[in-house]
Amino acid sequence: MQLINVTIENNVHVISLNNGKVNAISPEVIAQLNAALDAAEQDSAVVILTGQPGILSGGYDLKTMKQSSEAAIALVTAGSTLARRMLSFPTPIIGACPGHAIAKGAFLLLSCDYRIGCNGPFKLGLNEVAIGMTMHQAGIEIARNRIPQNYLSRAVINAELFAPEQAVLAGFLDQVVEPDQLIDTAHLVAKHMQTLNMPAHLATKLKERQSILAQLDSAIEQDKHISLNL
Repeated sequence: MQLINVTIENNVHVISLNNGKVNAISPEVIAQLNAALDAAEQDSAVVILTGQPGILSGGYDLKTMKQSSEAAIALVTAGSTLARRMLSFPTPIIGACPGHAIAKGAFLLLSCDYRIGCNGPFKLGLNEVAIGMTMHQAGIEIARNRIPQNYLSRAVINAELFAPEQAVLAGFLDQVVEPDQLIDTAHLVAKHMQTLNMPAHLATKLKERQSILAQLDSAIEQDKHISLNL
C-alpha cells in the first residue's frame, strides 16, 4: 500500500505523506520514507517533505504504539533513526507543513533544514506528556537542538501547542505563508538550496550537528530499554 507520494521536478523530490486523516507515522510509512530518501540521495536531489491539506502528521500510529511495549519501542527507534538520518542528509530537506504538526509530525519539522508553515487555525508541537507518554530521550535531544531555551520546557515538559506564527518563535518553523503559497514557496527555497555546493553543505552540516548526532546515537540506544508509559 502506497502511504507516501513522490513527485520529481527539476531534481527536487517532493515527498508527500498520505496515510489517512492524520498521516499517522507507522512502521510502513517510515520504511517508505526511507526508500524515498534513498532515491533522493541517489539523485543528489533537494527534498521537500509535505503532507495533505491541513496536516503534516498527527504523530505515531497509535495502534502500533498500544500494540505492545516492544512494538512501541521499535516504532520510536525507527522514527528517531529517521530523524537522525534527516539531520545528516547529504542534501537539504525542506519541510512544507500544510497545517497541523503534532508529536512525530513536529519532530519531522525539527529534523528538516528549513521549515515553512501555513497561516490558519493550526497547532504545532509536542503533545506526548499530555497523552500520557514520557518523552523519549532522543525526542528531548532533537527538541533541545532546535527549540530556544525559553520555549523548551513549555514545548517538551508542558506539552504546549503553538499557532503557526508562534511556532516560528518556538523553533518549529522558519516562516509562515498563506496555504496557496506553500508549495510554490518551498520550490523557491529548493531552487536557492540548489545553488549551494553540496559537498560543502554536507561537510558543514556534519560539523555543525556533530554534537546532536552523537547525542542521538546514545539516546536511541538508551530509549530501547525504557518504558514509554503510553
